[in-house]
Amino acid sequence: MPRSSRPFRIPALPLFVLLSGPLASMSTSTAAAQGVEYLKANYTKYEYRIPVRDGVKLFTAVYVPKDRTRTYPIMLCRTPYSVQPYGVDEYRDGLGPSELFARDGYIFAYQDVRGRWMSEGEFVNVRPQKDAKTGPSDIDESTDTFDTIDWLVKNVPGHNGRVGQWGISYPGFYTSAGMIDAHPALKAASPQAPIADWFAGDDWHHNGALFLPHAFNFLASFGHPRPAPIKKETRGESFDYGTPDGYEFFLRLGPLSNANARYFKDDVPFWNELLAHAKFDDFWAARNLRPHLRNIKPAVLTVGGWFDAENLYGALETYRSVESQSPGTTNVLAMGPWYHGGWSHGNGSSLGPIPFGSNTSAHYRESIEFPFFQYFLKGQGAADFPEARVFMTGTNEWRSFDAWPPRKATPMKLYPRPGGSLAADPPADPEGDSAPGSFDEYVSDPAHPVEYLDYLTTRMPGDYMIQDQRFAARRPDVLVYQMPPLTSDLTLVGPVQVTLHVSTSGTDSDWVVKLIDVYPDDLAVKGTNDVSLGGYQQLVRGDVMRGRFRKGLATPEPFVPGQVTPVVFRMNDIAHTFRTGHRVMIQVQSSWFPLVDRNPQTFVDIATAKEADFQKATHRLFHSKTSPTCLEVLALPR
Repeated sequence: MPRSSRPFRIPALPLFVLLSGPLASMSTSTAAAQGVEYLKANYTKYEYRIPVRDGVKLFTAVYVPKDRTRTYPIMLCRTPYSVQPYGVDEYRDGLGPSELFARDGYIFAYQDVRGRWMSEGEFVNVRPQKDAKTGPSDIDESTDTFDTIDWLVKNVPGHNGRVGQWGISYPGFYTSAGMIDAHPALKAASPQAPIADWFAGDDWHHNGALFLPHAFNFLASFGHPRPAPIKKETRGESFDYGTPDGYEFFLRLGPLSNANARYFKDDVPFWNELLAHAKFDDFWAARNLRPHLRNIKPAVLTVGGWFDAENLYGALETYRSVESQSPGTTNVLAMGPWYHGGWSHGNGSSLGPIPFGSNTSAHYRESIEFPFFQYFLKGQGAADFPEARVFMTGTNEWRSFDAWPPRKATPMKLYPRPGGSLAADPPADPEGDSAPGSFDEYVSDPAHPVEYLDYLTTRMPGDYMIQDQRFAARRPDVLVYQMPPLTSDLTLVGPVQVTLHVSTSGTDSDWVVKLIDVYPDDLAVKGTNDVSLGGYQQLVRGDVMRGRFRKGLATPEPFVPGQVTPVVFRMNDIAHTFRTGHRVMIQVQSSWFPLVDRNPQTFVDIATAKEADFQKATHRLFHSKTSPTCLEVLALPR
């Protein structure tokens, strides 16, 4: 389908976020900037080079209230994105997770992590966690956090002995790492959209498939080496594509190896590492933080957005890992209708054209985040934090649960059927996979992949996860199945388990599955920017499975051409109500470009694939009694 130049519609973000892309989070911005003059009048700024156990010094900016009539907790944020501005006379325009914190009084410590900006040492992306430490040279992000907190409580006057830590995205990862073997003074931590696993579901890969513009954009800026401490970025901040059309740019790029040869010139080391480790090997396993989130002592508030294009997986998996491995810990979850970091600024009243009926971000900051830290760091308020505080899209309401997923939810299955129908009952016939009506098929051509958006962009927009899917439904290489209009509301919660029975004429394939809410055709309601919502096909959840990894991310295996093969994977959780009169739709396809890099559809090393390796293939999706395809979901009664 033709692509328009429809503008990117999410609220304007700080320039460094737009330029750096994925992990340049809102943890270094605030919900509403207090203003430099207010902070200068009420806070004194200090700069320290904090020594950690191996002698490396970490640059830390500390803002202390001028009112010394009481003591204050310390709020720590560790970031790879700079604690600018540098100099004790230069102030940020906002402190803390939101302006509520600076107004109430906290000590704020911002730190450049090891090897970034003004801190000494070597930077390692998502530095592996070490369980066994035998000496001062055994460092990781948990030890750097421990040593930082230890120094702060011993050297910064006026604190009350309690420390909190927070961060969004990459700083969320540092927050999660700081919870491991935590300093006794660390009483509360909030990993927000944290990185958990960079191969399974966060940022660069989903089930082994590379999220191309996301990785390319970020590493083109962030990935250059920094040989010595710096106060100002010396390289260009934004990659110049020379075109607004990312689809054409990445299609012309050809095989992935061309990115380094044409553009990066071996000056972006992690891009080469990312491509060199094409399966879940020791490199990625060492960067999987989930197994280390055990025996966590601080209270934990994990935060994520249902439409976070970057680290929705990390938020949900961090919560689950702490819950299962630290059963005695206060561990709560907050999930709202946000893109990456959208809870930290703005009002969160809409995303893309979809309105949410209230200021969801402001509600989070005022009623969830601030009370959490106030209780654990100041002893104010009550410990009445629900296990899960969740915004339900569709009905646009906040709900509290004593478990996630909710205990009252019951299993339900959605089966694609012949003729493009979708049903809750399994197919009764035909009996065999070769019988008429037992499958649908399409030709997937890597030279003409399915777009993931119907407008021009070179980036991965923060609202792609809620966009209208009608443009895709009209393509011949996208299978569409839908229910009749619902006669009552249907609320689905928790993870979405996908079981496909497929075959291919090739030896590899990607499988993209999308769960969609189809609005009534005659709906008169308009969304934001006066967008008509009649017939809108809202993406509720979609994800990709690189078929070679169907038996495990560490064990790629080719398909046998023409052989019916199960492909099973789990999509991230949802909390959505399909309203009366709406339809439930499923779309299945084998490309999602350029969001996901092209699969050659031949079993080759994709990082070194040649043009000739990219081949058309015929794919079949089976919905027979013997080989049923289905989505397993959880339905929640009112």
